[in-house]
Amino acid sequence: MRTIIITGAGTGIGAASAKALAADRETALILLGRRLEILESLRSELPNAEYHQCISTDVSNLDSIKSALNQANLGEKNVVGLFANAGVGGENHYDADDRWDEIINTNLTGVYHCIMETLPFLLKSEEPFKNIVVTSSVLARFGVPNHTAYCASKTGLLGLVKSLAVQHASNGLLVNAICPGWVETDMAKAGIQDLANRQETSYEEAYKTQMSFLPTGKMSQPEEIANLVKFLLTNQETSITGQALDINNGAFML
Repeated sequence: MRTIIITGAGTGIGAASAKALAADRETALILLGRRLEILESLRSELPNAEYHQCISTDVSNLDSIKSALNQANLGEKNVVGLFANAGVGGENHYDADDRWDEIINTNLTGVYHCIMETLPFLLKSEEPFKNIVVTSSVLARFGVPNHTAYCASKTGLLGLVKSLAVQHASNGLLVNAICPGWVETDMAKAGIQDLANRQETSYEEAYKTQMSFLPTGKMSQPEEIANLVKFLLTNQETSITGQALDINNGAFML
């Protein structure tokens, strides 16, 4: 049985990826997230639910990560993949309530700790290729006002991926990032509502404005992102590593 770890598994892209990966009945998932009840609800919907584990984890806290992975008994499993997806969004402002530390500790440092704590188990696997996928963002590609922490954290992930990809290529470890744009998740909806509030307009008008900036004129669905994640994590190719893969409806083009 192959084991894949997903952080931020309870909702959005993480939950959609869990469903896509669980369709392979030879794959066991370790679902990590802050809200155990949501993880358990997701697990109940998956094939072979008894194969999958749900563990409450705060990725911004190293002790919490260590505890979760210890509870998962990774030493007894064939760990072949990590989807480091957990993250937080929103603005930050340089004042007494600046969210810089919260966002950086979750989106960048938390991903780093999840990778480094999982790495020994990935490298122990006898599979010829193992995979790490991290969720970056289209905001690693361009700036947005008042999102200094978010942009910095998601851009930093691209450097992390490149370094790890070079360091561990000879060990059969492939490391990549995905850079989604607008995806129909709770985080995205909250972001559009914030825009609407600031512009003193309706959610529908703010949504329409944001979609007008995209060549396709639409958001991605979580299942679309999950299909790319599954492609990367299941060795359907073994030549992509150190890459940032853009899936953003044309918001950014190289």
